[in-house]
Amino acid sequence: MSQESVRPINPAPEEFAGTSGFRSAKRLFHATRPQFFPASALPVIAGTSWGAFVAGTVDIYVFVLALVATVCVQAASNVLNDVGDETIGTDRLNEERIYPYTGGSRFIQMGILSQSRMTRLGMGLIATAMLLGLALTIQKGPAILLFGLAGIVLGVLYSLGPIKLSSLGIGETAVAVAFGVLPVTGAAWLQGAPIDTALVLFSLPISAWVGAILLINEVPDIEADGSTGKNTLPVRLGLPGTSQLYFVLHVAAAIVIVYMTLQQILPLLAPLVPLGLLVLAWRAANAIRGGIQDRKTMTQAIESTLGIHTIGCIWLAGCMVFKIAF
Repeated sequence: MSQESVRPINPAPEEFAGTSGFRSAKRLFHATRPQFFPASALPVIAGTSWGAFVAGTVDIYVFVLALVATVCVQAASNVLNDVGDETIGTDRLNEERIYPYTGGSRFIQMGILSQSRMTRLGMGLIATAMLLGLALTIQKGPAILLFGLAGIVLGVLYSLGPIKLSSLGIGETAVAVAFGVLPVTGAAWLQGAPIDTALVLFSLPISAWVGAILLINEVPDIEADGSTGKNTLPVRLGLPGTSQLYFVLHVAAAIVIVYMTLQQILPLLAPLVPLGLLVLAWRAANAIRGGIQDRKTMTQAIESTLGIHTIGCIWLAGCMVFKIAF
């Protein structure tokens, strides 16, 4: 029996049942979809490496606060996205999801946590992020509040509120900024680096990789999203257009890194890995073109996209560490 044939399509309620503190914590933790936490943690690490290079030192306390706060914002966004999707009904209708990557956590639909409990969890995570932001404000001044509030607003408005950025076709851009440009530049600034053109350029490949994660994750959800008015870019563009945009994002990330290398901002070998990752991106783009019909290939493409982001962020952070050392 193939791995695909035994892949679960929902979380198992019995796995999360129980009233003990451990079981309660397990439910709350997995409701946040922790498999996506690298998408917010790694940009902070990359930005901190840039700040360390510019400033010559690393403030570990500030780094940890920024890291945890950013992950809390992402966790809140994940949870509240589930709440928003349940409100409009898209997750209930989604029969083509690829669990655990698309179609939400399924905790509401499977009765593991109620919609109201998920709402309270999301708001609690936002409150935690704000408290951590307050601690950063005490250390670094009120300007850091701009980064935090912008990230929270963009993350939450993706699927909640009167605007619902995801339904306007700009949710992908909002998420790319919220978990790309903002955490990279914010983390670097916290370490003492100015927010200049070079730093913004450094953040753009990471934003592109984050945007690609969301874009490909929305592909299996096209039918359910479109039927409930959640007009994401894949709904609007269709499979061919989404495939092209997905690959363009990866090419753009590589071009920016090549440009920064030519400007001697990054080490000579910096483009090596991003250019190599284009092979994985090309294969994933072809999988998008084929859609959900080949679920195994689509699943592998989603996992490859997560891998591209992880490898790319670590590589860029490593490039800055190399510059510090040499």
